Amino acid sequence: MPETCLDRFQRLFNQMSSDQLGALESVYSPDVRFTDPFVTVEGLDALTEYFSSAYTNVISCSFRFDDVIGADPAICLPWTMTLQHRRIRRGAPIQVDGISHLQLADDLIIAHRDYFDAGQLLYEHLPVLGSAVRLIRKYAA
Repeated sequence: MPETCLDRFQRLFNQMSSDQLGALESVYSPDVRFTDPFVTVEGLDALTEYFSSAYTNVISCSFRFDDVIGADPAICLPWTMTLQHRRIRRGAPIQVDGISHLQLADDLIIAHRDYFDAGQLLYEHLPVLGSAVRLIRKYAA
């Protein structure tokens, strides 16, 4: 069975590093639109630059992908990311749950939107602010 865009996407994100970004073109359209809680970028060059910056201090990053929701051309893919980053928790692993909404055309991703809790990824792990975020979550629960 031939490899699909989704197969390449999952492999890419489990092998990605700041020096492996050339493989993005095997998954994304040249005019891709990417959005996550921090940024929106348009075009493969802008996406490559964003990932290059995002992965600069990454020690390791892996994803466990769950079952796909929907069908080509619009799918959602739930995931759990395990991340070790030099500037987050002094490199200790953290886990972040999220989902990617992907739109495909011609076996490439033309739109990618990631939904995840930015607090779970970043804010909870910052001195002072992290304590405040955890306290707010406790009272909101």
